[in-house]
Amino acid sequence: MSNTINFSSKNKSNTLIPILIIAGLFFIFGFVTWINGALIPFMKTINELTTAQSFLVASASYISFVVMALPASYILTKIGYRKGMSLGLFVMAIGALVFIPAAEARTYWIFLAGIFIQGLGMTLLQTASNPYITILGPIDSAAKRIAIMGIANKVAGALGSLIFGAILLSGIDEIKEKLSFADDLEKEKLLDTMADSVVMPYVIMAAILFVLGILIRRAPLPHVEPEPIEEAKAGETAKTSIFQFPHLWLGVLTLFVYVGAEVIAGDTIIAYGISLGFPATDAKFFTTFTLLAMVATYALGVFLIPKYISQASALKASAILGIVFTFCIVFIGGFISVLFVAALGIANALVWPAVWPLTLKGLGKFTKTASALLIMAISGGAIIPPLYGSFVDGNKADLIAKGMNEASASAEAATSGYWILLPCYIIILYYAIAGHKLGLKKELF
Repeated sequence: MSNTINFSSKNKSNTLIPILIIAGLFFIFGFVTWINGALIPFMKTINELTTAQSFLVASASYISFVVMALPASYILTKIGYRKGMSLGLFVMAIGALVFIPAAEARTYWIFLAGIFIQGLGMTLLQTASNPYITILGPIDSAAKRIAIMGIANKVAGALGSLIFGAILLSGIDEIKEKLSFADDLEKEKLLDTMADSVVMPYVIMAAILFVLGILIRRAPLPHVEPEPIEEAKAGETAKTSIFQFPHLWLGVLTLFVYVGAEVIAGDTIIAYGISLGFPATDAKFFTTFTLLAMVATYALGVFLIPKYISQASALKASAILGIVFTFCIVFIGGFISVLFVAALGIANALVWPAVWPLTLKGLGKFTKTASALLIMAISGGAIIPPLYGSFVDGNKADLIAKGMNEASASAEAATSGYWILLPCYIIILYYAIAGHKLGLKKELF
């Protein structure tokens, strides 16, 4: 193809516009993804859910990556990146429209269906955009490009969290108080009115996604192909199976636990603040703290990688910080622990940008399949946060059974639930130190 970009021809003039377009897409699914932090306490109230049940909001969003990753890879092979991205935006718009009947019925599974459909669309976008931006330039500077994408993603997430937090959580404390004294008829009326507040924001979101889906069809995105490192070296035997790359499978595991840790840091912090006694009007800003911490660290990564530190070194530092911050959350408590949950944004920011290039390095013709596997690893966001919620519910019940009052039990249980992050960061640290090298030739490092 005449518009194919290969590594020898890449320069700023022919990659700037594609980078800006992909950054725009990262902005879109960042906005949609990070409103979950506001949706979780909102859904918990209007559908009268337990903590574990409320975190199915995250599960519905992230489990779609398991369902759709391989089909998305097949779809992109057939229709290409541009049309695939456009289709992803259309699917996300349909998911947003499902919120209308969900709000009318105030039925949790319909809300989850809408979130799941949006997740299917985001999977298409992610499956196209992450490998695209990784191989759009030299592999050693891929973390820098992905960090730029992360800035777009998390700035959008901060905006989404603030906007939807203001819309969905406004007056929620007063409504909860009224619900505790209301009869059944008044209770239904209050909850129905609260549910209706979600309709207009999602109608607007659907309209914007449809328009962007049309516009992306005309976007100037050149075709790119990965460098076939494994097959390019004289005297090497070409590998014949994706199972011959142990560093890939460890990379998938690393990304799985990382996404779970990232979602916990962003999506639990509002509910955690509320459990500590902060009013929802204040707690609604907490997700923004996490995302702004990530944005600042992404910007630092753009400056430092690869000129001053390697991608592997950035990953090591991230994992160590994650371990330290986890201990601080659990042992300090109170508002300071909320700040350490937000500080997990610093520990998390450079993990995704570093794991992608470290995992895709040396895969050659297997890059597309590996990318689909990495996208499937996003399902960590579907599994690990509900585990946190289950731990919180279980610990709370035990503490209440021992005589602790409900408010204190909620706070202590929510704090201790963050222990789930420790094994996640230990796995990330192992991959940074040794896991990313397994099975690869020394000359690749």
